[in-house]
Amino acid sequence: MTNTPNDATGTVPGADPGTAPGAVSSRAPRTAPVPAPAGRPPTATAVVWDEALLGYKFSTAHPMAPVRLDLTHRLSQALGLLDRPGVGIIKPEVASDEVLASVHDPEYIRAVRAVSTGEAAEDLERGLGTDDNPVFPHVHEASARILGGSVAAAEAIWSGEVLHAVNFAGGLHHAGRGKASGFCIYNDCAAAIQRLLDRGARRVAYVDLDAHHGDGVESIFWNDPRVLTISIHETGISLFPGSGFANDSGGPVALGSAVNVALPPGTGDAGYLRATHSVVPQLLRAFDPQVLVTQHGCDGHREDPLTNLRMSVDGQRQLALDASDWARDFAGDRWLATGGGGYSPFSVVPRTWTHLVAAATGQPLRTSTVIPQEWRDYAARAAGWGPGNEMAGIPDTMSDGVDVWWRSWEVGYDPSDPVDQTIMATRKEIFPYHGLDPWFD
Repeated sequence: MTNTPNDATGTVPGADPGTAPGAVSSRAPRTAPVPAPAGRPPTATAVVWDEALLGYKFSTAHPMAPVRLDLTHRLSQALGLLDRPGVGIIKPEVASDEVLASVHDPEYIRAVRAVSTGEAAEDLERGLGTDDNPVFPHVHEASARILGGSVAAAEAIWSGEVLHAVNFAGGLHHAGRGKASGFCIYNDCAAAIQRLLDRGARRVAYVDLDAHHGDGVESIFWNDPRVLTISIHETGISLFPGSGFANDSGGPVALGSAVNVALPPGTGDAGYLRATHSVVPQLLRAFDPQVLVTQHGCDGHREDPLTNLRMSVDGQRQLALDASDWARDFAGDRWLATGGGGYSPFSVVPRTWTHLVAAATGQPLRTSTVIPQEWRDYAARAAGWGPGNEMAGIPDTMSDGVDVWWRSWEVGYDPSDPVDQTIMATRKEIFPYHGLDPWFD
């Protein structure tokens, strides 16, 4: 995997004179946050939303169902999250070709436009018209609007207008510079990161918590030491896109900037959280990002039809709380969170991403929170369930009833545990580039 570095000099910005060539410095200077406008609440949060986002619809049978976005917005609204003090809405606009070209090849953008208007039926070479990415009318506008939302959120964070922003319609992390992949046409995560860099950010960290490897974001910044990408996912041996192993560590001038934790199928909450806490906070502390961007695909849930991890809504809620802590502790409390995968649209996605919105507002929801009956009725109708089973599969609380726990790395390394083997493989590969000890840090 190769890419032209965004930093044409091939140097590590802010690097120590003694930093090894190609390694990411752990002692880069801090940059003070942009001051917030006078009178802005200190916990201001923006949520990207407009019903036009529901236009990202491949087909009625495609697993990337826009109803999951509608239900998330409605649940967040029903629980009063969008009416909390300091919470505002960003209405996403369709991104211009210039904005799209910050992370996508112009030829690819033209190809998406061509299939969007019917000028071309498909472009299989660029991943357009495949089973994963079938062509639909206005696919360009729908995809560019999602990207525009994440870019607008990044702008609001960098300007100091808000501290946190959530675009649960975003997280389309598989799209590459010149190809659609894995239900993703344009890569909004990468575009948001690039906008932060263009506005002056010197270090941006991206943490991908989807069950699938965040390959598109990683590839776009593969050789850029200003961006640390961390992906914790089910191993590519058993799951699309078949990539993201411990030794995939970045390009020649950015070694250590790509981090992959490839977990075995069936890992579950305890293993996933152990892996995350054994790698992410250590690297964020060393990298010292100015902004944290996270992707919260909830397809690692045990009910998800496309993956093999066995997580719960409670475990995914914990990851949202963790991301909030990481932003506060390591990134000056600048945090952009996106959605991503998630193919159980009625019982899993809305609850997980509503927990994410709540975490971003600084007031997490209790797991015992009762879901309003009005929302449950709407979800049942949206699912098309008839009389007699209206509530089948529609949860009544914001929890799966799971007691979330995990063993911290300090408890000790178990060489016979497949999860620990994966963690250690990543720590051995990556930690030395950041001046960290794989065994003790």
